Amino acid sequence: MRIPVPSYLIEHPKGRVLFDTGLHPELKTDPRARIGGLARLFVPDFGPNDDIASRLNALDVDPEGVEFLVNSHLHFDHTGGNLAIPNARLVIQRREWEAGQDPDQCAHNTYDPRDYDLGHDRLLVDGEHDLFADGSVVCIPTHGHTPGHQSLRVRLDSGDVLLCGDACYMRQSLEAMQLPPTVHDRQEMLASLERIAQMEKSGVRLLFGHDPDLWQSLPQAPEAIQ
Repeated sequence: MRIPVPSYLIEHPKGRVLFDTGLHPELKTDPRARIGGLARLFVPDFGPNDDIASRLNALDVDPEGVEFLVNSHLHFDHTGGNLAIPNARLVIQRREWEAGQDPDQCAHNTYDPRDYDLGHDRLLVDGEHDLFADGSVVCIPTHGHTPGHQSLRVRLDSGDVLLCGDACYMRQSLEAMQLPPTVHDRQEMLASLERIAQMEKSGVRLLFGHDPDLWQSLPQAPEAIQ
């Protein structure tokens, strides 16, 4: 199955926010060196200009000028480009960061500290966090896929959207309450899916984490989701 690995740039008067950073540039040339045995399961389709720095540069956005980096969680396909955003403040759930500092949890959750433990200034949050204190960009805890997974609710002119991350891989995940084979905590992830379903019922638009059909329907940068 061919799936997208998205990142989202949010423009706010108080600073730019990047939600996830995609794959590490080394995956273009030597996947096994970067992700080891996972290379048996994932074959990156990673063009020369698909890394996060290149995508931002195409938008005339300096990667070093991004103020906030929100990681949904610490898996390699969500933090691989963190090195290209060196000056941002990393916003992450405390329980996710602490799991990423524990060797046993790293092994269990297939974390690689080379992706995320890079010396960023950090804001460790517990539960919901309103990034700009105006309701426009809010971290939403959606634990279960990993110990401290979070999604991001963004208020646009057209209404709220939820960047689901891996709390909800694709539309089918929500409709069938179908979890991926590898889950940190099944009950927590099911509860997160239920919360996401309730948010959709309230009018929030969902942008699923790896849904190829959804991705084909979205405007690609440099166009914006309104």
